[in-house]
Amino acid sequence: MYITVKYFGQIAEITQQDEESLEFSGHLISELLELLYSKYSSLKTKDFQIAQNQELVTIETELTGAELALLPPFAGG
Repeated sequence: MYITVKYFGQIAEITQQDEESLEFSGHLISELLELLYSKYSSLKTKDFQIAQNQELVTIETELTGAELALLPPFAGG
């Protein structure tokens, strides 16, 4: 399946792009993260949240083929 991954803030700075489409055969978000960590090793050192279809999810969530977003921590204020 093809997954569209959107990147925001400092995550986009690491990937040098706002989004990309990936062909992926895994089933869990954690598996997709391993692929992203292999492409962007600096991503391992960053804190971020993951949204699937605009809802926050955990890394053990099953991929549905929907769009994912990697969201950096939000600043309060």
